[in-house]
Amino acid sequence: MQVTWNQNKCCHTGVCVSSLPEVFKVEDDQFVIDTGKASEEEIKNVVYQCPAGALQVVNDKNKREA
Repeated sequence: MQVTWNQNKCCHTGVCVSSLPEVFKVEDDQFVIDTGKASEEEIKNVVYQCPAGALQVVNDKNKREA
């Protein structure tokens, strides 16, 4: 699973970082997404909670799910 982030849509509420800090984090002033640190279900739940829609799940066929 791949998760993309659109910095132009992000409103920086921190829902992702506070919900799954091992997956969504800021390192060296860069937003990092490490999908290997949680289950697909956990990650999808957080992506769907993004208030700005800045996070998107991309499935194996490269079609956006969220």
